[in-house]
Amino acid sequence: MTSPRQSTHPIHPAFLQRWSPRSFDAQADLPENDLLTILDAARWAPSAYNIQPWRFTYSMRNDSHWGNYLDLLDPFNAGWAKNASALVFLASDSLVEGQNGEGPRASHYHHFDSGAAWAQLALQATIMGYSAHAMAGIFKDRAAAYLGFPERYQVQIALALGKNDHPDKLNEDLRAREHPSNRFTLDQIAFDGVFQHE
Repeated sequence: MTSPRQSTHPIHPAFLQRWSPRSFDAQADLPENDLLTILDAARWAPSAYNIQPWRFTYSMRNDSHWGNYLDLLDPFNAGWAKNASALVFLASDSLVEGQNGEGPRASHYHHFDSGAAWAQLALQATIMGYSAHAMAGIFKDRAAAYLGFPERYQVQIALALGKNDHPDKLNEDLRAREHPSNRFTLDQIAFDGVFQHE
């Protein structure tokens, strides 16, 4: 699949093909083995000191957890995510185990590391012909309680996965936004030596 987006330098096509649609095909299958392959790609993300703070829970469409997973999303997101094939919650361990008998201490990198895992998940989904959309609009405290995460874990995001569908299935406002977005130019974000103020 080609993408209308263009990079400044030659990069792998998956980076340009990846985007975050909201229109999912409610009839399309996502076999659990495909979902596990996508999660396995996330598992290989880099992390500070190889702590690997990310943890995932998932529900396949119409399994026994599906309705509860949808209830953990805000109504806006639940309205379109209900058509996804799988919902995933990503949490990260906010503590790092101490050394030499010391107790756990705060991790200053778990958010960053979890973002790396999400990026690899999204790219693997793209490579396999699926779409992934991360959602910040979730009820984090309810999610942590329902999903059984210990207090030291912070729920970061929810993810919808599945096959992209025609945007006409969305309401008018969302339909207008249902296309790959562009990015700042490279010279707007990368600077030789020191940051250049606009």
